[in-house]
Amino acid sequence: MAEARPCSIADALAIVGEKYSLLVLREVFFGVRRFEAMVRNIGAPRDILAARLRRLVEAGVLEKVAYSRRPLRHEYRPTAAGLELQGVLHLLRQWGDRHLTGTPPVVFDHACGAPLEAVVTCASCGRPVEPGSQTAHFQVEGWGMGGRRPADETAEAQSSPSQAVLG
Repeated sequence: MAEARPCSIADALAIVGEKYSLLVLREVFFGVRRFEAMVRNIGAPRDILAARLRRLVEAGVLEKVAYSRRPLRHEYRPTAAGLELQGVLHLLRQWGDRHLTGTPPVVFDHACGAPLEAVVTCASCGRPVEPGSQTAHFQVEGWGMGGRRPADETAEAQSSPSQAVLG
């Protein structure tokens, strides 16, 4: 089997790249923290939902916190790492609103009072990230835009950094 490209996107998808994992995060961001309510709102089979919650806790995206001792019951809260995924969900929601539905099922207002329109911006200059506005610099030896370089080209490629303009 060929070696796969090292990729943080693939690593993230291993944790949150499944439908029910993202829907769990949606519910947690709506303030739904308890298993029974998640089952009802998501419509996932109980065993699958339990497995997704376990995986999100193991990965440090959610924390499981007891809210009742007798009987023992837990709720799920986002960790700092989990909270960082909120923007990703807003971007997915906006894409779905634009391309998959006539009327958005939920809209959000920002704290400023305006309708929320999430945009990815550069932390340095504050400008939006748009197609063609970024350049990739591959950090893993031997990999570039075309994939893995043949061994005889690797030494030559190492003398100049691998770059790619996305978009």
